[in-house]
Amino acid sequence: MNGYDPISQKDKARHSFGIVFQGPSLDDELTAYENMKIHAIMYRLPKKERRERIKNILEFVELWDRQKDLVKNFSGGMKRRLEIAKGLLHHPKILFLDEPTQGLDPQTRNHIWEYIKKMNREEKMTVFFTTHYIEEADKVADRILVVDGGKIVARGTPNELKSQTNKTDLEEAFIELTGHVIREEKTGPMSHLRTGGRMGGWRRR
Repeated sequence: MNGYDPISQKDKARHSFGIVFQGPSLDDELTAYENMKIHAIMYRLPKKERRERIKNILEFVELWDRQKDLVKNFSGGMKRRLEIAKGLLHHPKILFLDEPTQGLDPQTRNHIWEYIKKMNREEKMTVFFTTHYIEEADKVADRILVVDGGKIVARGTPNELKSQTNKTDLEEAFIELTGHVIREEKTGPMSHLRTGGRMGGWRRR
Protein backbone atom coordinates (compact mmCIF):
# COMPACT_ATOMS: atom_id res chain seq x y z
CA MET A 1 0.00 0.00 0.00
CA ASN A 2 1.61 3.24 -1.23
CA GLY A 3 4.82 1.23 -1.58
CA TYR A 4 4.69 -0.20 1.96
CA ASP A 5 4.18 -3.80 3.02
CA PRO A 6 1.11 -3.80 5.32
CA ILE A 7 2.53 -6.84 7.15
CA SER A 8 6.08 -5.75 7.86
CA GLN A 9 5.52 -1.97 7.68
CA LYS A 10 2.16 -1.69 9.41
CA ASP A 11 2.53 1.83 10.77
CA LYS A 12 3.72 3.35 7.49
CA ALA A 13 0.99 1.56 5.54
CA ARG A 14 -1.67 2.66 8.05
CA HIS A 15 -0.56 6.28 7.89
CA SER A 16 -0.69 6.16 4.08
CA PHE A 17 -4.48 6.05 3.96
CA GLY A 18 -7.50 7.79 5.38
CA ILE A 19 -10.99 6.36 5.56
CA VAL A 20 -14.53 7.72 5.75
CA PHE A 21 -16.96 5.03 6.87
CA GLN A 22 -20.53 4.70 5.68
CA GLY A 23 -21.77 4.92 9.27
CA PRO A 24 -21.03 7.90 11.52
CA SER A 25 -17.73 7.95 13.40
CA LEU A 26 -18.06 11.39 15.01
CA ASP A 27 -18.73 12.09 18.69
CA ASP A 28 -21.89 14.19 18.69
CA GLU A 29 -21.24 15.47 22.19
CA LEU A 30 -17.93 17.05 21.20
CA THR A 31 -17.26 20.10 19.05
CA ALA A 32 -15.94 19.88 15.51
CA TYR A 33 -12.51 20.99 16.73
CA GLU A 34 -12.47 18.43 19.56
CA ASN A 35 -13.32 15.62 17.13
CA MET A 36 -10.42 16.69 14.93
CA LYS A 37 -8.02 17.04 17.87
CA ILE A 38 -8.72 13.49 19.08
CA HIS A 39 -8.03 12.18 15.56
CA ALA A 40 -4.80 14.19 15.41
CA ILE A 41 -3.62 12.69 18.71
CA MET A 42 -4.46 9.17 17.55
CA TYR A 43 -2.33 9.73 14.45
CA ARG A 44 0.45 11.25 16.56
CA LEU A 45 0.53 14.55 14.74
CA PRO A 46 3.14 16.76 16.46
CA LYS A 47 1.47 19.07 18.97
CA LYS A 48 2.94 22.20 17.39
CA GLU A 49 1.40 21.28 14.01
CA ARG A 50 -2.06 20.21 15.17
CA ARG A 51 -3.88 23.52 15.36
CA GLU A 52 -2.56 24.79 12.02
CA ARG A 53 -3.38 21.53 10.25
CA ILE A 54 -6.86 21.33 11.79
CA LYS A 55 -7.50 24.96 10.86
CA ASN A 56 -6.38 24.41 7.27
CA ILE A 57 -8.52 21.30 6.82
CA LEU A 58 -11.63 22.80 8.43
CA GLU A 59 -11.23 25.87 6.23
CA PHE A 60 -10.94 23.56 3.23
CA VAL A 61 -14.35 22.02 3.99
CA GLU A 62 -15.78 25.39 5.08
CA LEU A 63 -16.32 24.44 8.72
CA TRP A 64 -13.70 26.54 10.51
CA ASP A 65 -16.33 29.08 11.56
CA ARG A 66 -18.25 26.21 13.22
CA GLN A 67 -15.25 24.70 14.99
CA LYS A 68 -16.67 25.38 18.48
CA ASP A 69 -20.17 24.06 17.73
CA LEU A 70 -21.31 20.66 19.00
CA VAL A 71 -21.51 18.11 16.19
CA LYS A 72 -25.00 17.06 17.28
CA ASN A 73 -26.23 20.41 15.96
CA PHE A 74 -24.71 19.85 12.48
CA SER A 75 -26.72 18.94 9.38
CA GLY A 76 -26.06 15.64 7.60
CA GLY A 77 -23.99 17.38 4.94
CA MET A 78 -21.87 19.19 7.53
CA LYS A 79 -21.20 15.92 9.34
CA ARG A 80 -20.04 14.28 6.11
CA ARG A 81 -17.72 17.21 5.45
CA LEU A 82 -16.29 16.84 8.95
CA GLU A 83 -15.85 13.09 8.42
CA ILE A 84 -13.91 13.84 5.23
CA ALA A 85 -11.84 16.44 7.07
CA LYS A 86 -10.90 13.80 9.65
CA GLY A 87 -9.84 11.42 6.91
CA LEU A 88 -7.58 14.11 5.42
CA LEU A 89 -5.99 15.32 8.63
CA HIS A 90 -2.81 13.22 8.52
CA HIS A 91 -2.04 13.88 4.82
CA PRO A 92 -2.88 10.40 3.47
CA LYS A 93 -1.88 9.44 -0.05
CA ILE A 94 -4.96 7.23 -0.44
CA LEU A 95 -8.49 7.99 0.74
CA PHE A 96 -11.24 5.36 1.01
CA LEU A 97 -14.85 6.59 1.01
CA ASP A 98 -17.73 4.18 1.71
CA GLU A 99 -20.97 5.61 0.30
CA PRO A 100 -19.84 9.20 1.04
CA THR A 101 -23.10 10.85 -0.06
CA GLN A 102 -25.70 8.28 1.00
CA GLY A 103 -28.87 9.90 2.30
CA LEU A 104 -27.90 13.44 1.29
CA ASP A 105 -30.00 15.74 -0.88
CA PRO A 106 -28.79 16.35 -4.48
CA GLN A 107 -27.42 19.83 -3.68
CA THR A 108 -25.36 18.55 -0.73
CA ARG A 109 -24.21 15.51 -2.70
CA ASN A 110 -22.93 17.76 -5.47
CA HIS A 111 -21.20 19.98 -2.90
CA ILE A 112 -19.47 16.97 -1.29
CA TRP A 113 -18.17 15.76 -4.67
CA GLU A 114 -16.76 19.19 -5.44
CA TYR A 115 -14.72 18.92 -2.23
CA ILE A 116 -13.58 15.40 -3.10
CA LYS A 117 -12.49 16.37 -6.61
CA LYS A 118 -10.72 19.44 -5.25
CA MET A 119 -8.72 17.46 -2.70
CA ASN A 120 -7.94 14.85 -5.36
CA ARG A 121 -6.25 17.64 -7.32
CA GLU A 122 -4.75 19.71 -4.53
CA GLU A 123 -3.67 16.94 -2.14
CA LYS A 124 -2.47 14.74 -5.05
CA MET A 125 -4.33 11.85 -3.48
CA THR A 126 -5.84 8.70 -4.95
CA VAL A 127 -9.50 8.41 -3.95
CA PHE A 128 -11.36 5.07 -3.83
CA PHE A 129 -15.10 5.15 -3.24
CA THR A 130 -18.16 2.89 -3.30
CA THR A 131 -21.58 4.14 -4.35
CA HIS A 132 -25.05 2.98 -5.32
CA TYR A 133 -25.58 6.23 -7.22
CA ILE A 134 -24.58 5.26 -10.76
CA GLU A 135 -24.46 8.87 -11.99
CA GLU A 136 -21.80 9.62 -9.37
CA ALA A 137 -19.53 6.90 -10.69
CA ASP A 138 -20.12 8.08 -14.26
CA LYS A 139 -19.34 11.70 -13.42
CA VAL A 140 -16.49 11.31 -10.92
CA ALA A 141 -14.54 8.07 -11.39
CA ASP A 142 -11.57 7.59 -13.71
CA ARG A 143 -12.05 3.83 -13.49
CA ILE A 144 -14.89 1.67 -12.18
CA LEU A 145 -15.29 -1.79 -10.68
CA VAL A 146 -18.79 -3.28 -10.86
CA VAL A 147 -19.37 -5.53 -7.84
CA ASP A 148 -22.25 -8.00 -7.74
CA GLY A 149 -22.79 -10.57 -5.01
CA GLY A 150 -19.39 -9.75 -3.54
CA LYS A 151 -17.57 -10.45 -6.84
CA ILE A 152 -16.08 -8.08 -9.41
CA VAL A 153 -18.02 -8.69 -12.62
CA ALA A 154 -16.58 -5.89 -14.75
CA ARG A 155 -13.99 -3.13 -14.69
CA GLY A 156 -12.95 -0.24 -16.88
CA THR A 157 -13.60 3.41 -17.59
CA PRO A 158 -17.24 4.55 -17.77
CA ASN A 159 -17.02 4.68 -21.56
CA GLU A 160 -15.44 1.21 -21.75
CA LEU A 161 -18.29 -0.28 -19.69
CA LYS A 162 -20.88 1.39 -21.92
CA SER A 163 -19.11 0.15 -25.03
CA GLN A 164 -18.76 -3.36 -23.60
CA THR A 165 -22.53 -3.62 -23.07
CA ASN A 166 -23.58 -1.60 -26.13
CA LYS A 167 -25.32 0.95 -23.92
CA THR A 168 -25.18 4.74 -23.95
CA ASP A 169 -26.11 5.08 -20.28
CA LEU A 170 -23.96 3.74 -17.41
CA GLU A 171 -26.99 2.69 -15.36
CA GLU A 172 -28.22 0.60 -18.27
CA ALA A 173 -24.74 -0.89 -18.58
CA PHE A 174 -24.76 -1.68 -14.86
CA ILE A 175 -28.10 -3.51 -15.11
CA GLU A 176 -26.88 -5.40 -18.18
CA LEU A 177 -23.83 -6.56 -16.21
CA THR A 178 -25.62 -7.44 -12.97
CA GLY A 179 -29.07 -8.57 -14.15
CA HIS A 180 -32.64 -7.43 -13.52
CA VAL A 181 -33.46 -9.56 -10.46
CA ILE A 182 -34.14 -7.61 -7.25
CA ARG A 183 -31.78 -8.67 -4.46
CA GLU A 184 -32.94 -9.69 -1.00
CA GLU A 185 -31.00 -7.74 1.62
CA LYS A 186 -29.20 -9.83 4.21
CA THR A 187 -28.64 -8.71 7.76
CA GLY A 188 -25.32 -8.59 9.55
CA PRO A 189 -22.35 -6.24 9.83
CA MET A 190 -20.75 -7.40 6.59
CA SER A 191 -23.92 -7.76 4.52
CA HIS A 192 -23.34 -4.53 2.58
CA LEU A 193 -20.15 -6.05 1.23
CA ARG A 194 -21.85 -9.25 0.08
CA THR A 195 -25.27 -8.35 -1.26
CA GLY A 196 -26.68 -6.25 -4.04
CA GLY A 197 -24.90 -4.51 -6.84
CA ARG A 198 -22.69 -1.54 -6.32
CA MET A 199 -19.94 0.36 -8.02
CA GLY A 200 -16.48 1.08 -6.79
CA GLY A 201 -14.57 3.87 -8.43
CA TRP A 202 -11.38 5.77 -8.05
CA ARG A 203 -9.71 8.97 -9.09
CA ARG A 204 -5.98 8.81 -9.60
CA ARG A 205 -3.46 11.20 -8.14
